[in-house]
Amino acid sequence: MRNFYTVVLERMKSRSEDFNTEPYETGWASEAMFFIRVHEFSGGAVRLDARVQVSVDGITWIDEGTRFPALDKAGDYFIKVGHFGGWLRLCNTLSGDSPGIKVTEWLVLKE
Repeated sequence: MRNFYTVVLERMKSRSEDFNTEPYETGWASEAMFFIRVHEFSGGAVRLDARVQVSVDGITWIDEGTRFPALDKAGDYFIKVGHFGGWLRLCNTLSGDSPGIKVTEWLVLKE
């Protein structure tokens, strides 16, 4: 039997500028998936770009290479992360005219 763990990184958070999720220690896991639920957008031509970052120490971050497609409408999205080190987080960039978003983000890990 494989163990898994789901952590909520952002819960129904309203954001109007770029943000990073809290870092999460993942060295014990062999699989990772990020989920994003966009509850709503506000502003003009708003887009969320989210990318995975890795870290050896949870302090200094490097882009891992995996990205969500550009998100421009409410809905549920996920990506799989293959190879990662001891720490993971999402780096989120908002663009558009007076951008606003309400979002929930999860990290699911399997041993």
